[in-house]
Amino acid sequence: MGLIVYGVLLGLSLGFMHPQPVMAQLSQAPAVQVADLSLERLDDAYYLSTTLGFDLPVPVEEALNKGVALYFLSQAEVFKERWYWYEKSVSLQERHYRLSYHPLSRQWRLLSSSKPIPNSGLGVTLGVAYDNLQEALFAVKRLSNWRVVNASDIESGSKYHVDFRFKLDLTQFPRPLQIGTLGDSEWNLSAAKSTRLGVEPSK
Repeated sequence: MGLIVYGVLLGLSLGFMHPQPVMAQLSQAPAVQVADLSLERLDDAYYLSTTLGFDLPVPVEEALNKGVALYFLSQAEVFKERWYWYEKSVSLQERHYRLSYHPLSRQWRLLSSSKPIPNSGLGVTLGVAYDNLQEALFAVKRLSNWRVVNASDIESGSKYHVDFRFKLDLTQFPRPLQIGTLGDSEWNLSAAKSTRLGVEPSK
């Protein structure tokens, strides 16, 4: 089984490193839309909600269907603005996803965690199986009421903003695949957007 998996990875990496036509080389990275990015205070914390819009590029989906797991990362970092010095990072929250296809059951399995997910996927309790790829990707694209910072960490009268970042995390891939995707714009699936954190003025 190990030799088979290695063979698949080697074949994929060689395919990615094969010279591309000129028009393919000039293609831009896939666009990821960040829609309706909002922050809301509920009780003792601030919560972020947003919906991402993107489609998997053809080579990425092909790799997934051939047994290569995809890793996605969403980050929300809260900064306190300071005119006299650099911005201060107050909180950094992460959501890691591992999406894989299982040919025998013909299902897509999505694991999610606040910490990086190992290649085996073991040790992660939150996992859901989906009958089609669209449903699995929708779970990655939709972030609802994600707790990003405690209200006690926010000082009234100060200014804050939240930097939201999303990407297909290539660093989680096996080494041969990392080399094969290096410099390939079709694998550069990412987005970033900032928004203000509404804080009540000091009295």
